[in-house]
Amino acid sequence: MNTRGSRKNTVGKGLFGVGLAVVGLLATSAGAEEAPRVDCVATRAGRRVVARSEALGLVAPELERLMRLGLAGRLEVELTLLRHRPWWFAERVETARLTLVLAYSAREQRWALDGRALAAGPGVLELERVAWTLTEEPTGESPWSVEVSVRLQVVTPASLGRMARWLTQGEQTEEERSALTRGLLLSLAEDLTRGAQGRCTVTVP
Repeated sequence: MNTRGSRKNTVGKGLFGVGLAVVGLLATSAGAEEAPRVDCVATRAGRRVVARSEALGLVAPELERLMRLGLAGRLEVELTLLRHRPWWFAERVETARLTLVLAYSAREQRWALDGRALAAGPGVLELERVAWTLTEEPTGESPWSVEVSVRLQVVTPASLGRMARWLTQGEQTEEERSALTRGLLLSLAEDLTRGAQGRCTVTVP
């Protein structure tokens, strides 16, 4: 008896069944989540511009469940300082890119963003402050703004492989396997990522 071939067929059928279940899961979860957004505040003093931002509602409930099971989220942040010109496109003056790790510690029962504890949980992600020093102090009345883009990726090709092993090794209970499968499918349905954008005007105190 070819046990290996039988196991491969079983896994293949399981994955096929998983694909068929996507539509049903989407029907039950659609419209239940708040759209993610980014808030920011930017100020300028002389040649120095400081931007503070936070992402809200970025961690969907199903992604949160996956992260509580041990998966970490990779948060890609891009901030762009823009100078607006009359009758022309805004000029990109400075850009900063950050990569942060969002994780849940079951032992400590807390969330952390790049090792910094999040007292409010994953619902509000306070991002790192970004500061730029301009080559010269702006003159005139041309408005400036900061554009913030964030993207959270929890399920990566490597983590999908780990989840596949969890689902097929046979050590979990039926309830645990069901929770893992549901979380995986909903993450796949979200194209594996969640993102949001925001913009704020640079003010001079």
